Amino acid sequence: MSHFGKKVRYKEWVFDSIKERDFFIRFIENSGKRFKVHPSYKVVDKFPVGGYNQRGITYAPDFVVYGPDGAVEHVYDVKSGINQRAIDTAAKLRFKMFSLKTGVPVEVVVPRKHDFKMKLPGYGKTDIQPAHKQYDKHGKLKTHKNSKGEVVPTYAYYNVYKNINYDIHDLIGK
Repeated sequence: MSHFGKKVRYKEWVFDSIKERDFFIRFIENSGKRFKVHPSYKVVDKFPVGGYNQRGITYAPDFVVYGPDGAVEHVYDVKSGINQRAIDTAAKLRFKMFSLKTGVPVEVVVPRKHDFKMKLPGYGKTDIQPAHKQYDKHGKLKTHKNSKGEVVPTYAYYNVYKNINYDIHDLIGK
């Protein structure tokens, strides 16, 4: 199974997938905000171990969107889903190291037809993002048994947006 989509060219950019390109076209390109596509950030500098240097670690989010004052407003990473299979452990670790270094959270987004789902990996589920019932690909409600043995709906925690004009600090605080 391949984790990566087919590279797609659009204007002067090369995107990692059609979903990524479509998110860019619908939500970022005409937003009126300044942005960068695939900028690279060093999250861990090289460091010595024994007599040799370990390589540093970089992270290249899909998109960084800047506010009118030049401050980073959003750091987006486009994925095919917001579950464990779509966001692997290595990606979560890079997101955390990036947030530690910059003080800005990485927003994992999943484009849909008219909006996008956004999740902040690493944040408490019920504190920041609302619960949404999960459905399988056939539209059937996903359920599980709770600690009392009752069958209850399975929830995912994410926000839904129709544009990028929201303040991430409204969710996480200043």
